[in-house]
Amino acid sequence: MALHAKPLQLNTADAGFEAAFAARLHWSADTDAAIEQRVADILADVQQRGDAAVLDYTQRFDGLQAADVKDLEITQAELQAALDSLPAVQREALQAAAARVRQYHEAQKKASGESWSYRDEDGTLLGQKVTPLDRVGIYVPGGKAAYPSSVLMNAIPAHVAGVQEIIMVVPTPARRDGVVVPSQGVRNPLVLAAACVAGVSRAFTVGGAQAVAALAYGTATIPKVDKITGPGNAYVASAKKRVFGTVGIDMIAGPSEILVLADGTTPADWVAMDLFSQAEHDELAQSILLCPDAAYIAEVQAAIDRLLPEMPRREIIAKSLNDRGALILTRTMEEACAISNRIAPEHLEVSSRDPHRWEPLLRHAGAIFLGAFTSESLGDYCAGPNHVLPTSGTARFSSPLGVYDFQKRSSLIEVSEAGAQPLGRIAAELAYGEGLQAHARAAELRLNPVPPMRETK
Repeated sequence: MALHAKPLQLNTADAGFEAAFAARLHWSADTDAAIEQRVADILADVQQRGDAAVLDYTQRFDGLQAADVKDLEITQAELQAALDSLPAVQREALQAAAARVRQYHEAQKKASGESWSYRDEDGTLLGQKVTPLDRVGIYVPGGKAAYPSSVLMNAIPAHVAGVQEIIMVVPTPARRDGVVVPSQGVRNPLVLAAACVAGVSRAFTVGGAQAVAALAYGTATIPKVDKITGPGNAYVASAKKRVFGTVGIDMIAGPSEILVLADGTTPADWVAMDLFSQAEHDELAQSILLCPDAAYIAEVQAAIDRLLPEMPRREIIAKSLNDRGALILTRTMEEACAISNRIAPEHLEVSSRDPHRWEPLLRHAGAIFLGAFTSESLGDYCAGPNHVLPTSGTARFSSPLGVYDFQKRSSLIEVSEAGAQPLGRIAAELAYGEGLQAHARAAELRLNPVPPMRETK
């Protein structure tokens, strides 16, 4: 039987648009109760038993046999060997992508990541000190597919920020004919090469909730980190939520999303393939087209029908488009932009002859891709900006992963003797009003006349 992908077609002029639109957008981030309980058990076990628990779960879930967690560590020599083993064209592509990602994040650091201070008229110094985190953990998915690009996008901004230790965990399940079998696991050379290029300090073949627990709590072998970044499955997402507070996390990633704003000037095949590019991630991914041209929407649907059979992951694409995709006819491009802001998509393509006309109207998106030649896939791999982006509407209040996620900021305050006079009176008055007498007295003790400062011996 032929496979079909028919995204829901909507018209903003129809009376039932709002209800149908809301239903198509709906996605619950609630985790299955059984997953939550299993994750809680794994975290508690790793926190209590450390390496022994990591070994047990790695054997159970990934089929990796090891006598010691040290055997699950990938050495720097192995990372370098993986890089050296790549075909030249693949190695050069990886290094070129890494160079562009690094260049972008270096610019980001200069723009927003420097310490600063100033002195006011009475000599008081105020400022902000920016320092990198000491040690971070990056989770790289490795169950259904290999993601060397995720290594670059997580490790390079951490390296640029000045993080001294970057600990990578990546599941390497042992599979033969789709069945997990005990062995040393399948290590993807491109992932290991990316770790070498990106400056990963240590890498372990551990995945799942047990990897998150090991990074959060530390074991005898896997060091405790300050922050964990990177996407994963439902178990990884649940574990990251539970360890937040013990460590920092970047975000809780939902299904991948793309929204294309089209004025009808881009070849329909290009737009259809851009919709496929997110739909092929998994069945829950969402691909939406907003366009004021009904004839063009029909062209895109025809392109979907024609191109789908060529796709190796066509079953996943069809399921995603049928269940969560949409082709929406709008009255105008202005209305399309307004709807886009309501969705706040992860990836937003402005596939228009004049994308800069519409960009000022777009307020909420993880990344905005301007013009027909700017496919979302370029952003995934090598354009430079980070591909770890907010999903599920969280672009309304959060940002892409960046250098700033691997830095922290400390306020600098140095009050001069002259500055302590007006500030002390203000602080004392407010402190008395709050009933905090010690606060008030601490400020008043520094008012004139003040005793001479004691000399140090």
